[in-house]
Parts: sequence; C-alpha cells; structure tokens
Amino acid sequence: MRIHRRFGWLIGAAFVVLALTGCAQSTKADTPKQPQRVKDSALLSTAKIKHNIGSDLVSTLKDQQASTTASLRDKLASGNYTADHMYVALNPYGTSPLSALALFKTNDAVKVSYTVVGKTAKTSVTNQIPGYSKSHTLPIVGLYAGYNNTVKIRLTAKNGTVTTKTIFIQTQALAKNLAQLKLSVTKADKTKMQLGQNQMTFLIRSTQRPFAVDADGAIRWYSDNYAQHIYKQLSNGHIILMNKKDNHHMVYNDLIETDYLGRVYRQYHISNTTKSTENIKATTQAENNQETTVIHHDVIELPNHNLLATVSDGSKYVEDTIVEISHKTGKVVKVLDMKRILPKKMWQKYTSSTRTDGKVDWLHNNALYYDRTDKSLVISSRHQDLVMKMDYKTGNIKWLFSGKKVSDWPKAYRPFVLKAAKGTTITGGQHAAYLLADHDGNAHTKDLLLYDNNYAVTNGDRKTSGKYSQAVQYTVNEKHMTIKQNWAYGKQLGQANFTDRIGNSQRLSQGNHLIDFGYLNAKDGTGSNVIEVAGNQPVFNLHIDNIPDKGYVYRAYRQPLFPSNYAFHLS
Repeated sequence: MRIHRRFGWLIGAAFVVLALTGCAQSTKADTPKQPQRVKDSALLSTAKIKHNIGSDLVSTLKDQQASTTASLRDKLASGNYTADHMYVALNPYGTSPLSALALFKTNDAVKVSYTVVGKTAKTSVTNQIPGYSKSHTLPIVGLYAGYNNTVKIRLTAKNGTVTTKTIFIQTQALAKNLAQLKLSVTKADKTKMQLGQNQMTFLIRSTQRPFAVDADGAIRWYSDNYAQHIYKQLSNGHIILMNKKDNHHMVYNDLIETDYLGRVYRQYHISNTTKSTENIKATTQAENNQETTVIHHDVIELPNHNLLATVSDGSKYVEDTIVEISHKTGKVVKVLDMKRILPKKMWQKYTSSTRTDGKVDWLHNNALYYDRTDKSLVISSRHQDLVMKMDYKTGNIKWLFSGKKVSDWPKAYRPFVLKAAKGTTITGGQHAAYLLADHDGNAHTKDLLLYDNNYAVTNGDRKTSGKYSQAVQYTVNEKHMTIKQNWAYGKQLGQANFTDRIGNSQRLSQGNHLIDFGYLNAKDGTGSNVIEVAGNQPVFNLHIDNIPDKGYVYRAYRQPLFPSNYAFHLS
C-alpha cells in the first residue's frame, strides 16, 4: 500500500513539473521573436562612432570659476559679515544676472528661510535652507531685472525665536535681445495654476538665452550663455544645458552641468566631427557660417547618473544614434545605432525629406525617456512619425506606434505594432514623448504623453496634417499591445497654433498640462505660445512674439528655481 501511495505521489509530482514546464514554454513561445539586427557595410562600428563623438570631461570653466568660489569662501570665513551686515554678490559667476549670493555668520545656530518679494500675488520666490548652522550661504534666484528687489530673510533659533532681516538687491536691465521679445500674458488664473513656492515657466530655446518667467510673464531668471534645445533638472538639483565655447562661436558642443547661479560643476566637451545644422537647405560649406550642434534635441539622466544623448554618428545618416556618456569620465560607454534596429529600408530608401548637404535625416530622433520599471527606452522619431519602446540593454523592441500600416512593416516587426483603439489619432512629426507615473496600479499599462505637431512626414495623417497641433495623452496596454487616446488639447485652436516643428507638453504634479506651441507657422516662427490647461480649460496663456531668427521656444517646463534636492556649498 505504501508503494502505491509513493508511486501515486511521484506521478502527481511529475504532472506538476510537466505543467510548470509547459507554462514556461508557453510563456516563452508567446514572446515574439525579435527581428534580426541589420548588417550593412555602410554602418559604422561602435568603436568608430565613439571616436567620432569624441566626448570628454574637461575643467576649463570650473578652473575659470575657481578663484571666484575661493574668494566667496574667504569672505564667509572672515567673520566680517553678520545678519545685520551681509555680503551680497550679485551675479556671482557672471552668467546669471538675476541671481545673487548672500553670505553671513550668526553667533547661534539658526535655520534660514528667505523670500524674494514678488510684485503681485503668487509671484514671490521662497526657499528654505535645511538644518541649523552658524555659517550661512544663501543662493538667491528669481530677482526682477532693472529693479530694486526686496529679499526678506527669516532666522529661526532652536528655541523658536524668530528674527527677520531685509536686504535690497538692485539689478540691471534685461539683456538687449531678451528685452526685445514681446511677452504678454492673456490669461493667468493663479488659483488654478500649479506654481508652488518657487516654480517658474522655463523657456528653452533653439538658440540664444534661455529664460524663465513667473505667472505675470516677468522674466525672473536667464543665462547669458546661449543654449540650444537641451535643458534638464538632474537628480542632484543641478541642470544640464547645451552651450557653445562662447556666444560668438558657431558650434554647440559643450554639455554643461550647472545651477541657476551659473556655477559649473561638470563640462562635457564633444568633438565637432558629427556637427550638423537644423537648416535642411544648408550646404556643407554653408554650415561654417551658421550655428550647428552635436547633440540634437534631447539629453536625459540615467539611474546611474550617466547621460543619454541623441546624436549623429558621423556618417551621412544624421540624428539616428543614441549614446550613453559616463558622468565620471565623459567618455561614451554605450552606443545604440537605430539603423541596426529598425528596418533597413527605412534609411536606405528614405525620401520623405531631403537636405542639400547630402545628409540623410531618416529618423530625426527628438526625445528620450528611460522607464525604470522595466529598464527600457522610449524614443520619438519625427521623420517616421513613430514612437517606440525598446529594452535599453539589448535594443530589443517592445512596441511600435505610428500610422504605418501593419502590412507595410516587415513580418518580423509586425508583432510589435500597437493596435490603436477607435478615435485614437496617429501622430505626425511629434516631439517630447515620455511616460507618466503609474496612476492605476496596473503593471501592464503605461500612460504616454507627447506633443503631436500633426505634420505628416512619412506615416502621419495627411488628411489632417497642417490643420492643428496638440498635446495628446494615450494609455498603452503592453500585455494586449493596444493604445488608446484619453486626452488631447490643441485641436480646438486650429491653424493659429499649428507648429510644423518643435513643441512639448508636460503633465504637472496635480494634473494640469503645460503645452508649448513652439514654432507658430502662422507667424513664420516669430512667435511661440505656452498654455497651461486644467482638463481642457486654459488657466495660463503666454505669448512670446518678436522672436529673432531661430530663437523660438523649443520646450517649456514648469520647474522650481530651488529643487528639493539642491544645496549650494562653497566647498
């Protein structure tokens, strides 16, 4: 009897093992086979691409600023400056005219908070320095230009005693090419805008000075260093900008980690070997007489603090390569060449747009987003009207979203094409695609937000192309491989807000959306329009007009002047 029981137990165990094995095999079988990587003699090796990018960490700007930092440190250490007699340095690093640094010491340890007093409601800028100290370094940002600013400083002792001090900081007038811009706010419902204690609307341009405005449209921060396209707040509270050697040079090839005071922490210098212009009518010879760039459109910070950048590889194919740059060495440590991942026909037979310099801009990748939940990457291809997600480590495709018919994709790619629900608009020349934080607890769904220019390049909707542009939010079900549109704003504005290039949308923390209609075709690019909406109701409407050549607003972001993870030290 015992033998029979044991035999029965073994049979049952065998069935369980077989069942589990079968499930594993079934799950594996359900995963589509990846397309083979493209091989072609025209493609550059990873080593060659790394050589062409030629990135490195340099200390040129840090070295130039070292004496300034040392002088400020000596001022603080001298003990000559107290709460009643502070040392105030306006624009301490020479590139941020609406910033200052206040230094002083106190006999007792106190906690400090301070406010740059605004001219109207909801325009004051407040910051708190964490912890108690006897030595105080106050980064002050958000001053008005050409104005005697009032800054109120609150000192709180450990016993609760509060002392208030007031200082006044006189600033100079705006830089000439900023003063020439016409900024007008036609709506500002400050009770419904998402402003926080020190948030501004940052306007990152295709060239010239980046700047930030308050709810009244007053400029409260800008950098004297011309910047192009790139702006991100990093995990340490610093920002990353794409600068030139100086404002007179023609190549944007320095990635600068800095802060709103203008202090430089890292400088990534990139070779100009891969430079190209955004002007599709330019010849190679003409590039020497106009601005060019080596990083096109986007840079993000990875969880390991390295930077991921959209670049060209140095071949005749441009804006189709992604590189990871080490924050420790400045060197390229990983390369993703999209010519190896997407169908060969896309780049070999591309004719949707042409350039007189002979280069082929078949992909025009303009956005990067890293999804920490599955270590994947979302990119946006303007010239294929395509948004796609792929595993970052392997480059394996997770999904593809575009107006390209499933039957027009090679068979190996078809399992990865998302099926669009009825009423879901396809994109045309879209920008700034990224995933939102999870809100429904469903691990299989992702919310995708992007700016749809609605400008059909290759696979967009030619029936609607050119009639409007809009911000669109979708839900992607990665298990069922479906996509459904669940929100959009911009179509109701019609051709007045159509932009055939640039733009972005940002979902704010409480659910509002900030939308940048960056290049208004109706104004031939001399105007940009930034709108914040609650649902579909505008609560902030900023018009930027009289824009000089290419100085339009590439992206707009609502960001704090003092990120919670930012601390300024003179060390």
